[in-house]
Amino acid sequence: MRRTMLFLPGNSPKMIVNGGVLGSDSIIFDLEDAVAPDEKDAARLLVKEALKNLDFGKCEIIVRINSLDTEFWEEDIEEIIPLKPDVIMPTKVSGAEYIRRLDEKMSEVEKKHSIEQGSIKLIPLLETACGIENAYEIARASSRMAALYLGAEDLTADLRCARTKEGKEIEYARTRLVCAARAAGIEVYDTPFTDVDDMEGLEKDTRHAKALGFTGKAVINPRHVDCVNEIFSPTEAEIEYAREVIEAIEQGKKEGRGAVSLRGKMIDAPIVERAKNVLSAAEEISGGAPCRN
Repeated sequence: MRRTMLFLPGNSPKMIVNGGVLGSDSIIFDLEDAVAPDEKDAARLLVKEALKNLDFGKCEIIVRINSLDTEFWEEDIEEIIPLKPDVIMPTKVSGAEYIRRLDEKMSEVEKKHSIEQGSIKLIPLLETACGIENAYEIARASSRMAALYLGAEDLTADLRCARTKEGKEIEYARTRLVCAARAAGIEVYDTPFTDVDDMEGLEKDTRHAKALGFTGKAVINPRHVDCVNEIFSPTEAEIEYAREVIEAIEQGKKEGRGAVSLRGKMIDAPIVERAKNVLSAAEEISGGAPCRN
């Protein structure tokens, strides 16, 4: 279950060491924007040693690499892939060819180090107008694809508009990514809320992302993890209703009924699928216990 993805600067030993206890489902070791050009080699070495020697518990490990239009990305792949991170996050992805080029390089390094081909997944960061328009083609470009992720800061710069808390300027990009990801059968993650101190704004923005269909949300500060985790976790009421849906369907099958109703509403296939997703998420998060009240 990937509700939160927490960014950790690749050149910050203190944050990296604490990565496994900050509550996020996934941690992103950042070799790109958080690291100055003259610190790229040192950050890559630090992340490499961390992956070798530290235990991050149940956290999924993601490494954000430098863009393919830089001199750094190939060495990122050469040095990081042998440590078997769960996911590589490429940046400024503009189209399917970008993904195919990266996939080819990853396969080359996997083969060199006797790593199962395709076992390391991809979550591309779409943060340009071209990337947003090509979202579906990107989502279908590789069997490694696990999700799409929206980067609003660089996107709004590319769109030549202001980035606001209300987010009206990224509404099209949000909905386009959700549609593209769901059509391709993968997950989709929302951009971080960047005001560290505005917890009310964070909650509002996160609930909006969930309502649009996002699977979860990236965060740039550990203080935001609990709020995002809570919002993207099923409530006790949602879990109970999902159980009732499954029970009603099973009872209907036993009785040979083609149509089943619950609480005055007909239960159709989408409702059943949603119920299954809720119960699956609840089990993964908490071993079957209610997630929250």
